Amino acid sequence: MANLHRGEIAAELGGSEYTLCLTLGALAELEAAFGAEDLMALAERFESGRLSARDAIRILGAGLRGAGNTMKDDEVAALPAAGGLAGHLDIVARLLSATFGTAEAASANPR
Repeated sequence: MANLHRGEIAAELGGSEYTLCLTLGALAELEAAFGAEDLMALAERFESGRLSARDAIRILGAGLRGAGNTMKDDEVAALPAAGGLAGHLDIVARLLSATFGTAEAASANPR
């Protein structure tokens, strides 16, 4: 079960329930992927509200791996979410909110 106080969220992808968490290692992975100099630059990038599909895949993949899943980004890209693209973006938004915002904001829009 996901623990919002540890920055974890629960999400359904491909018909299975997963826990996602952007650990320090996952955040370092995203810094490298996005060419961000530090965590503040990474947070500012996400605050812009502009994400590509590739960005969403990277964030979801890092979150899955941060929670202990070994799934690669190409496998993440093939996972459908309820609601299609909007469902994927909802998961990304909840994960970023749990990491950079408040646990209450992340739980406000479950799945």
